[in-house]
Amino acid sequence: MNEIIISVKDLKKNYGEFEAVKGISFDVRRGEIFGLLGPNGAGKSTTLEIIETLRQKTSGEVIVNGFNLDDSPNEIKKIIGVQLQTSGYYPSLNLTELIHLFAGLYNEIIDPLTLLDSVNLRDKAKAKYKELSGGQKQRFSIATTLINKPKIIFLDEPTTGLDPQARRNLWELIKNIRDAGTTVIITTHYMDEAEVLCDRVAIIDSGKIIALNSPDKLIDELVDTGFERPKEVKKANLEDVFINLTGHVLRED
Repeated sequence: MNEIIISVKDLKKNYGEFEAVKGISFDVRRGEIFGLLGPNGAGKSTTLEIIETLRQKTSGEVIVNGFNLDDSPNEIKKIIGVQLQTSGYYPSLNLTELIHLFAGLYNEIIDPLTLLDSVNLRDKAKAKYKELSGGQKQRFSIATTLINKPKIIFLDEPTTGLDPQARRNLWELIKNIRDAGTTVIITTHYMDEAEVLCDRVAIIDSGKIIALNSPDKLIDELVDTGFERPKEVKKANLEDVFINLTGHVLRED
């Protein structure tokens, strides 16, 4: 898992005199779940949108699976899948029809039921997107990123607004996608989520990367400074209580 699939060097993005991204550099390894974390306005979404070919950079170098962003943006588009925070789908089409539509756009032949099976939505094959629960919508949105059999998928805050069962179900889905060989880039404001899912994380603030390592190593480095939580850490948290009392089985609205 040490092969580099994304290489970003001295990436900068300016809006007039405002520097949104200030010369950041990082690599993503093939087959890992890589988290880009930071407060709102830190520059993480801008960074990802540049890599995804959705936004122009000011300067710097971006290489994705051997393709230079400056020379081969269309080649990059062919090997990535992008799930955004908000997605718009034709309201009159059911999930099967939507999959056929996306497959046609990618010039791919795909079995909708097999794809829906992978995200536990086979029973919703004839349902319209608007009829799905929040967790189902997120799972279907992720399914659409897999239609072109991408080498890399980008997930932008995929569990925002989901209940604990739906969140943990989505965590398992993301792990399964990684285990099947796809590199996953994720943004999230949930630090517990990043700690569970990510092999490595980059923390970005004010347009600069201020830390990059595995979650465990970053936590160990903080503890080594003498940091202690003001409250005793218990062996479980309230979410564990909720899951234990209500069950691990995913429920749909």
